[in-house]
Amino acid sequence: MAGSTTSDDINMSEISDASPDAANGPKEKVPVGSMNTAKNLYQSNKDGDGKWTWTNKYPEDAEDAAEDEGTKKYALIVRSIKSNDSRKKLEAHSIIIQSPWLKTALGEILRDYPGVACELKRLVFNAPFEPFVHRWAEFVAYMQRADLDSTTKEHLKLLHGILVYEIGDLIKAFEDYVLNGVITYEHLWMIFQPGGIIVAAHKGPLSAFEIGETEYMETQCGRFLRLKADCVDYDGKNFGRVTEKIDIPEFVGTKKIGGLNAFPLAFHEDKAAIRSALIKRGRLFETLAGHHYKAYEGTAITWDRDGNEVPIQVSGRIVIDIDSFNRFSPYRKRYLSEWKPKDLELIAAQRELNGASEDGNYKLTPFHHMLARSRTRGYSLKLKQWLDFFVEHAQEIEFNTNAFDKLVLPEDQKELILAFSESQLGGASSFDDLIAGKGKGIICLLSGPPGVGKTLTAEAVAENLRVPLHSLTSGDLGSDPWEVEAGLSRILDLVARWNAILLLDECDVFLEARSTHDLERNKVVSIFLRTLERYEGILFMTTNRVDNMDAAFQSRIHVSLEYPDLTSQGRRQIWRNFLDGASSLRSEVTTADVDQLSELDLNGRQIKNILKTAQLLASRKKTALKREFIDTVLAIEKRRPGMQK
Repeated sequence: MAGSTTSDDINMSEISDASPDAANGPKEKVPVGSMNTAKNLYQSNKDGDGKWTWTNKYPEDAEDAAEDEGTKKYALIVRSIKSNDSRKKLEAHSIIIQSPWLKTALGEILRDYPGVACELKRLVFNAPFEPFVHRWAEFVAYMQRADLDSTTKEHLKLLHGILVYEIGDLIKAFEDYVLNGVITYEHLWMIFQPGGIIVAAHKGPLSAFEIGETEYMETQCGRFLRLKADCVDYDGKNFGRVTEKIDIPEFVGTKKIGGLNAFPLAFHEDKAAIRSALIKRGRLFETLAGHHYKAYEGTAITWDRDGNEVPIQVSGRIVIDIDSFNRFSPYRKRYLSEWKPKDLELIAAQRELNGASEDGNYKLTPFHHMLARSRTRGYSLKLKQWLDFFVEHAQEIEFNTNAFDKLVLPEDQKELILAFSESQLGGASSFDDLIAGKGKGIICLLSGPPGVGKTLTAEAVAENLRVPLHSLTSGDLGSDPWEVEAGLSRILDLVARWNAILLLDECDVFLEARSTHDLERNKVVSIFLRTLERYEGILFMTTNRVDNMDAAFQSRIHVSLEYPDLTSQGRRQIWRNFLDGASSLRSEVTTADVDQLSELDLNGRQIKNILKTAQLLASRKKTALKREFIDTVLAIEKRRPGMQK
């Protein structure tokens, strides 16, 4: 292949040196690679097909090197090329800084500028000299310093004169753009100084980012300027930086800087207010580190099969937990970059001034609060999905403190349920199995017909204890033994981490007695039994078929409560609970109406559904809920198959 060197391209025997004395006999071959010297090959001229090869012939038109011992004495070297600008004959291709005085000065002027290391022996800047355009004000200010020695002043003046000739027009254009608040696509890079703060509604509400670098790019969709900018994120254990890519599409003519989809914070109409709002949101982001049980109302983000973001509406309880998201969700985790040296300096200064946080870790500074991401990650208990949540939509939960009191259960049963629940979550009980780690959990079986309050019992306990309720059905765990085992293991880890209560609703498939003819289901039951032995939290299981329970479960269940069919008194309380408990429900249903309705053979779920439908009718009529609407729903329900009495 042209341009590459392999053993097939060169016959080493042909270029091996022979014995120096040819008269003494035939040439003696030298072993391959044994001579302590280097052999030079040269690129040949291109042939008619535009191809070339390597040759032994030294190129006749090769010029002497322009940089030699004689050029080392100059403070700087300007390498020039023919200019395309009609106002110039030549223009600088690059500038080489050789002066140690200039390197020291530029080290301060261009401090923290990405890609610039002024301590290098050979310091080269290429046109259009972006670092000097971005730091021109700092360059001019540095030249005015009174403490500069004469050599530094002279070398700075020399460099300044060259730069004025080379980029003076760019600097004037930039100043004009800033004065008028507009920019062209060609010069868009000038307003995005590395290390500067920009704002953009990128993947959510307006957020702040720190510019790293910019690059003009082109794809099939067109040309654009790509900004690589950092924000502050949390990976479940540590805070750090994440780089986002923000693209600004090409545009014609000039455009208002504030109208771009990303622009410097300095050009915002009310930068003080937006900075304050971003810092406030960043503090909230910091408080959500770890795992937190919250209420959520608004848009969240999920992902499709290709990894594209898809908005989804969420209403209900969530658990914010980035660490568990990274461990258990099927979606890609975000990896953080380490803090930059200036980040560490700011955090150290903050710690020295205010001390460490309560857990001993460092606190974020206001600067890092401003750069904090607008989203965090966690789990929706209602949707049973891992999602990205907007931090401003996460609110404190308003717990229903009356939920347990309204349970239609005998008082002694209520006391028993609360006793073991509170002691388990509080760690008060030290009773354990003979084998350490076994039998530490509390398992409660709730059995009875549908709609009598089994599920509500678990919900009321969780509400009373102010902990998450993780609800599952057998369908959520699958049917294959390996699916059940992996699913249970994952769920139990989460429940333990969140200090939550686990509700396994309609768990008949796990409780059913094993048989000799269904080995696969026997495996599922065995896995479930083994898991219960090691479970250390609170587990509620509900079933409608307690008669067919496997005998091995009997010894593993601590409390078994059977819910009988509702009595008229129980139904009366349920009717009253729903009518009195809904703040948005304007009701004209009388006590006499409730007494009559309680005689109907309905369960709690049916009562709730009837009232919900009757309220829709009342809303349609723009009036209060009346008995006639309930009667209408009941009449319709009686026509449904299976509802005739």
